Amino acid sequence: MTDRTARRDPTTPGLVLLHTSAAHVPAFDALRDRNHPGAVLRHLVVPELLDRARAEGPGAAAPALLELLAGEGPRTGPVLVTCSTIGATAEALAPVLGAPVLRVDRPMAAAAVRTGARIVVLATVESTLAPTAELLAEEAGGRPVSIRTHLVDGAWERFAAGDGAGSLARVAAAADAVTDADVIVLAQVSMAGAAELVTTRIPVLSSPAAGLAEGLRQVAAS
Repeated sequence: MTDRTARRDPTTPGLVLLHTSAAHVPAFDALRDRNHPGAVLRHLVVPELLDRARAEGPGAAAPALLELLAGEGPRTGPVLVTCSTIGATAEALAPVLGAPVLRVDRPMAAAAVRTGARIVVLATVESTLAPTAELLAEEAGGRPVSIRTHLVDGAWERFAAGDGAGSLARVAAAADAVTDADVIVLAQVSMAGAAELVTTRIPVLSSPAAGLAEGLRQVAAS
């Protein structure tokens, strides 16, 4: 486990971000610097959580998640979970932890169902597809929506090998191939950059900016 902590007064209110890839740390720091200068972020990087969830299902990560977050000590501030595969599992632990646990993709899902009823979900790991579809249905709140999911072939392998540009190119190509949707959802944080590469006129939504904004809003309110 890697603990990347902002070098600030530990008593200063801040947002804890739980990642399953170290690649997300600079991405969220850049978002913070651009959109929320001065905000305090504390990064926890635990790749093993995604490994376990992919091998055994998202629920298998719950004991380790609980131990990890409880070990952070008593607090009232929120934790932002940036892994879509384990987001629902982590969110369900909030009552036990006594602190808010936020899914980075929830604001994106809410925006998607407001945009249109025909939603295409793109992901690079299969374990993310079902949790994202379930989240979209939950945010729809009973409104009729059509949710189709698609695994982008080879994109995760490129990302895992350090070829971020190659991974994003594959995701963008998959998005551009969609023709019959009102909105396209990029299910994982690592896919966000593809939204800048697409040529489709269909809205393409990603989660990091909106998720971080919501997390920091809750920090301010706590």
